[in-house]
Amino acid sequence: MRFGLFYEHQLPRPWADDAEEQTLNNALDQIELADQLGMDYVWEVEHHFLEEYSHSSAPEVFLAAASQRTKRIRLGHGIVQLPPSFNHPVRIAERIATLDLLSGGRVDFGTGESSSQMELGGFGIQRSEKRAQWQEALDAITRMFVEEPFAGYDGEFISVPQRNIVPKPKQKPHPPLWAACSQRETILLAAKNGLGALSFSFVEPEAAKEWVDGYYEIINSDECVPAGFNVNPNFAVTVPLFCHEDEDTAIARGIDGGHFFGYSLAHYYVFGEHHPAHTNIWDEFEEHRAEAGFARDIVQSTGGGIGVRLFEGGLGSMRGAIGTPDQIADLVKRYEAVGVDQVIFVAQSGKNEHEDVCESIELFCQEVLPRFAGEADAIEEAKRLRLAEATERALQRREPAREVGTDYVVTAKGESSPARTVRFEGAPSAPEPKAQSVDDGARAMFGEMVKGLDDSQVAELFGTTQATAPIFEGMAGSFRPSEARGFAGSIRYVLKNGDETITWTLVIDGENAKALPGEHDKAPALTLAATLPDFVRVAAGQLHGAKLAMQGRLQIMGDGELALRLARMFGADDNPY
Repeated sequence: MRFGLFYEHQLPRPWADDAEEQTLNNALDQIELADQLGMDYVWEVEHHFLEEYSHSSAPEVFLAAASQRTKRIRLGHGIVQLPPSFNHPVRIAERIATLDLLSGGRVDFGTGESSSQMELGGFGIQRSEKRAQWQEALDAITRMFVEEPFAGYDGEFISVPQRNIVPKPKQKPHPPLWAACSQRETILLAAKNGLGALSFSFVEPEAAKEWVDGYYEIINSDECVPAGFNVNPNFAVTVPLFCHEDEDTAIARGIDGGHFFGYSLAHYYVFGEHHPAHTNIWDEFEEHRAEAGFARDIVQSTGGGIGVRLFEGGLGSMRGAIGTPDQIADLVKRYEAVGVDQVIFVAQSGKNEHEDVCESIELFCQEVLPRFAGEADAIEEAKRLRLAEATERALQRREPAREVGTDYVVTAKGESSPARTVRFEGAPSAPEPKAQSVDDGARAMFGEMVKGLDDSQVAELFGTTQATAPIFEGMAGSFRPSEARGFAGSIRYVLKNGDETITWTLVIDGENAKALPGEHDKAPALTLAATLPDFVRVAAGQLHGAKLAMQGRLQIMGDGELALRLARMFGADDNPY
């Protein structure tokens, strides 16, 4: 088992004049301490415009500073955003190689594409294209690391002529590659590309087992075709950390920071309405944390084992690795038992005090880390040997580095094939039009009608299968095949209305959707269960399904990745599920 620290550089309002400077320097102090005490990794994110949640917009600068204050800890870009409007591929290759040289070969190269509207909209990136941009950029960048000269690239989003990209990284053929993952689909995508999986979902160890097993099954299969020129079979999970000898003290010092991390993440990615430079996320968090699934009062001392997520009385909350050394060690052992390779801890979050964070890191490294460090090298070597044949076969499936002659010439006046202007450098392409089969005016009227009703009135008005038919038939009529990504199967909705249950099934064949009352498939791909009033309010755009899930009011059984796409599959652009 390896251990890492994860940094967003969180900075809740209000802000003092030197707040950002202090946050960055505190983080460097914490990383230097972690390096001295034997922590394995530091991971630094790249985000833009995400006030309070993440003030880490130049990770390459921060990690360069960290490289000069540390000796052995690995420096993880977790992650670099690859769509070219964020970062030109040549600049990424140059920066990664430079950092690798400055650090003596300690860089891990995590990659991603972002999914927040704040960032995608700010850089003019279409959501429907970001995955393709990530894949194309990753192919180009890894070739820049190994080809001498780089043979050029003429893709849909990237145009680079022949050039020798310098410097080259110290690690050969290049630093280990990772991909950011938040759901099963992207974890399997990482495996198919031979990338380490950086899972940023706060998942229980036992729930992680299915993801880990699926990941390594693909790594061992013919589906694995490396995006780079090595294979990095590694699976990492992320959880909040606060370690103290006294469990109550650990909770008191760490739980608000851990909860703010989750709440501010959801603010930008799930339910928030943000007014740049004006929205105060910390104030909203303090007012609405419980209803968003981050109830403080249900996180209590247990004296025994701890769970990453807690539910009580219909309210959800998150705990993570907040507790005593023994409790945290037990949680880590559970992750180790299901095959997780690295646990990455979020320690700097919310308004956690710098001195307390340092004390927590120190105690963890003294009391927990030694219980696993002695076995880490042997386990890693055993895994390398076990996967050696599979990784060698995978690399044979990867198109090799290209070799070019000396015919291409660049003179002071020009060249034969300069880089062309590609689409991301101009105006963004038009978004996919909304489905026209559902009248937006009728949708708005439905929302206004429901808004004036209490739950009992909603239950009475929509309390029959016939009364809910227009909702499900409207969903079927709004179906977007492009968002289904070839899915064919059924989705079951189970709606509780007092002692009665209303069931609907949406049957999808990849191109069309049909709404049918009752159960029409013994094994639906996805089942969603909620109360009838909650479901109606989600359909009316007044509640967010993701928030209900965090509160334990929406049960999701089956394909969780499919659940994340439902809103866009059925004609909406927000309110997941």
